[in-house]
Amino acid sequence: MVILVNEKDEKIGIEEKLKAHQEGKLHRAFSVLLFNKKGEVLIQKRAKSKYHSGGLWTNTCCSHPKVKESLKKAVKRRLREEMGIECENLREIFSFIYKAKVGNLIEHEFDHVFVGTFEGKPKPNKKEVEDWKWIKLSQLKKEIKKNPQKYTPWFKIILKKMENFLEKC
Repeated sequence: MVILVNEKDEKIGIEEKLKAHQEGKLHRAFSVLLFNKKGEVLIQKRAKSKYHSGGLWTNTCCSHPKVKESLKKAVKRRLREEMGIECENLREIFSFIYKAKVGNLIEHEFDHVFVGTFEGKPKPNKKEVEDWKWIKLSQLKKEIKKNPQKYTPWFKIILKKMENFLEKC
């Protein structure tokens, strides 16, 4: 189940996850980017078996909170489940709404973007994650420009918005 929201991120209902994506209903989601001391971001390649965007590179972790779960708890839970990572220093830096066609589904999400730091090697769940790597943002931008089809639509939006966010800091 996902939490359906309006454009102010106020809960307006719940829906089965697949149905929400089939019908393009706006729902609450989150995306996480973890950085190391070298300034690299940890990205993952989604498992090919995922119901959408399988085999594409994306941010460290992304998902949806459960119906009665806070965003912070959901972020920590999914980092553990997907990447085998415990991270206590997470903070939300911005949120945005996007709508994108992904295969025969529609991602229409109110996405809360969290950042944190992590040193070490993740222990990814192979059902969720096919591969992972640390990469400098400058190199990542070059790779996305060269092969945009290898990256999830929301990840490209997040990176663009992060650029704008960092310029304001």
